[in-house]
Amino acid sequence: MRDPFTLSDSFPRPPAKTWAKHALLLLVTFVTATVAGTLYPFGPIFTLPGDDPQSWGEALRFVADLPIKYVMLIGHAISMLASDPAYLAYGLKFSLSLLFILISHEMGHYIACRIYRVDATLPFFIPTPPMIGPAGTFGAFIKILSPMPSRKAVFDIGVAGPIAGFIALIPIAILGILRGNVLDNGLGGLALTNPLFMKLLAALLGVNLQVDFGNPFYFASWVGLLVTALNLIPSGQLDGGHAIYAVLGERIHYWTGRIAFVVMAVLAIFGWFYFNSPSGFLIAVLLGVMMRIKHPTPWDQTPLDTKRKAVAFFCLMTFVLCFAPFPIQIT
Repeated sequence: MRDPFTLSDSFPRPPAKTWAKHALLLLVTFVTATVAGTLYPFGPIFTLPGDDPQSWGEALRFVADLPIKYVMLIGHAISMLASDPAYLAYGLKFSLSLLFILISHEMGHYIACRIYRVDATLPFFIPTPPMIGPAGTFGAFIKILSPMPSRKAVFDIGVAGPIAGFIALIPIAILGILRGNVLDNGLGGLALTNPLFMKLLAALLGVNLQVDFGNPFYFASWVGLLVTALNLIPSGQLDGGHAIYAVLGERIHYWTGRIAFVVMAVLAIFGWFYFNSPSGFLIAVLLGVMMRIKHPTPWDQTPLDTKRKAVAFFCLMTFVLCFAPFPIQIT
């Protein structure tokens, strides 16, 4: 007998036009991520401007010239990718590694939706101009098109993405750590904070974790860890928000979103003054938006079983391993 809380047994296959749209977004993201992989801070093409404005007039001219400098920089990167196999190989190692992590994450969600017969779109990949979105992308998402049948479905669909993405990034992180080149994390003005997972993995492999520009696998896994950590924050309709809603209910979900926002806002201010880290403000803005989004109510409110509560604890530990409160610092 079919579960009364389960929706229709099947959904129409996406038409060719839909496949083409999603494939085009993926292709554009592949291109922007490949270019971004060659640029600072992930690649060998240094992008910090050499100008040092000393007056308001010089500062205004510097800002006015930025679009032209940006176009010239991107053109230079594309030229190097087209003419130098070493640059192309580097960019592809970064983009393919990162896209493997992102695709694994989104397919975890998508396959879980199919298992529960919840209607959902194919993954939408979000390309961004290199440096605007530092990795050439703001990630990807799927859109749920039908109500959630149960808290169990909310939990399984929510955590399937970060678990799949985390597993996918482990071999890439190992490659990055074993390949590590020495430069004490100082990337010419920026420092990328190593999450606890990277530190523990390096210790397990007996490697002194220091990274320079020549390590696309490290940078792809670093971005993957950042994406996983952001998604596991227990707020709104982030993956962590789905998990906390399914495990502890609507009221706790409401308060964890607000607590997460306050904590991140305080960390952002603290990080700016003590670590020269502006990244916390972007996370705080994201959480400010997320806490205003009401979580959909599933039909079946049956509490989760012990097995899923154990998986929830695993996700909490994954968040601890992936999260860095000040991921980017200005040195």
